[in-house]
Amino acid sequence: MAVTSKWRQHIEAWQSSGLSQRDYCAQQQINLRTFTARLSEYRKLPAVASAGLIPIHIESTDTDVIVFKHAQGHQLELPGSISAGWVAELLRCLA
Repeated sequence: MAVTSKWRQHIEAWQSSGLSQRDYCAQQQINLRTFTARLSEYRKLPAVASAGLIPIHIESTDTDVIVFKHAQGHQLELPGSISAGWVAELLRCLA
């Protein structure tokens, strides 16, 4: 069985809980053997870069353009009239 987002959430919650697997499963009313099997599958998954902040430099220009520059040289130019909410959503997707 694939490690679903539900199981990822449980595994990450257990890891940050400080509880033993047995205690976490009892608290969450999860079958310990099932949890152990999903954890084993989870540990076999390739490591994924953690979602976090992407270092960018935002440049103010005289023109009506917003420029996002990544340290590796990538650049994104957007019109200055673009919605701040849209930019925020874009940045959330990139993280």
